[in-house]
Amino acid sequence: MREVNIKRKTKETDIELTLNLDGSGKNEINTGCGFLDHMLTLFAKHGRFDLTVKCIGDTFVDYHHTVEDIGICLGLAFNKALGDMKGIYRYGHTVIPMDEALILTAVDISGRAYLSFKVKMPAKRVGDFDTELVQEFFYAFTRNANITLHIVRMDGTNTHHIIEGIFKSFARTMAHAVKINEKYKDEIPSTKGVL
Repeated sequence: MREVNIKRKTKETDIELTLNLDGSGKNEINTGCGFLDHMLTLFAKHGRFDLTVKCIGDTFVDYHHTVEDIGICLGLAFNKALGDMKGIYRYGHTVIPMDEALILTAVDISGRAYLSFKVKMPAKRVGDFDTELVQEFFYAFTRNANITLHIVRMDGTNTHHIIEGIFKSFARTMAHAVKINEKYKDEIPSTKGVL
């Protein structure tokens, strides 16, 4: 079973997260930030990941620590759940339209942490959520999942739609990359023999 539990407590956040890569999209998300709850719910549903996230954070300051630390925990969860990575497809890419927004994501589960984030946000805030935190979330995720991730806004004028498109595209991309290729289920997808 590719299922893990992550607990992380700092002076800024107290997080418990469970992830099942081979789930059905069941989720229970309570981060203390409504917009992030919405995005992680979309991520679980569209990636078919079972995901629970409980976070008590210093949201009286702002959402920065909560968003970044959940990105850390989710990245750690993917890294741990993938184990030796035998049989995974490794690569994935998706282009998702969300009304006028069009988002491309591409991933390589490579063991090398890198994020290319080519997204300009038309608005600085969606409700009480600072849109610059989206990039912080993905920086934290890629560093801790140890993956290469590219996110590109190809079109879009509505910031909510752009961010929603990012999380939906990211979900589909990760779902494909972590899927087991039954034909090569006992092989590491690398000429090096290790990822």
